[in-house]
Amino acid sequence: MRPGAHMLSRLGVDRLERREITWLAVGVGACALVLAFLVLAGVVSAGDTLAFDTRILRALRKVDDLSKPIGPPWIESSLIDLTSLGSPAVLVLVVLAVVGFLLLQGRRRTALAVALTCFSGEIVDAVMKHAFNRPRPTVVPALREVWSTSFPSGHAMESAIVYLTLGAMLMRVANRRVTKFYCLAVAMLLTAIVGISRVWLGVHYPTDVLGGWLIGFVWASICWLATERVEARAGIDAERTM
Repeated sequence: MRPGAHMLSRLGVDRLERREITWLAVGVGACALVLAFLVLAGVVSAGDTLAFDTRILRALRKVDDLSKPIGPPWIESSLIDLTSLGSPAVLVLVVLAVVGFLLLQGRRRTALAVALTCFSGEIVDAVMKHAFNRPRPTVVPALREVWSTSFPSGHAMESAIVYLTLGAMLMRVANRRVTKFYCLAVAMLLTAIVGISRVWLGVHYPTDVLGGWLIGFVWASICWLATERVEARAGIDAERTM
């Protein structure tokens, strides 16, 4: 075998090994998150977290008036706006915009993977809420109108699925390591802001948000693993050169 061919073969093997290690790490992480969610769901269903949840919600309100959050008024106003980043309407618009961009770039399979990952999260959220059927918090007045059940938080879960999926997609496009970290950091920041806003506004218990984050991370990881496996077999990376 010629030296050049041997080097290319070695690079291909190294790349495959790195990909397999990444798959393994993500898979193990997803399993750990599933276990954490099951433990959390168990204690929530038993009512063991209610005292903790109540203490946190009340700590975020003024002692003399539980209808008013602590801190300056602009925080409440800002969080009312920011919580919409996790609303179904905003997330659907974001996903449709990204899917449209990918289709225009000729990356049809990637667009399909993003759409399936994000919209399947809606189904998972509905199933979870129906299964646990936890009432919304009543210990403090809610600052937003809500209609669905409480556990897990749909805003927290769906924002985790959407923003982490899009962040992972952008990380693949980015060439520089610092840019990859930036994409991941922004995705995690948006996810965190949405979850925190739900507790601050009194529409979710802290454990609702934690459960939403956990199942959101798990679902995004599962869909990422499935997409990567399909890409490894079908050669979807070739779309970049189309």
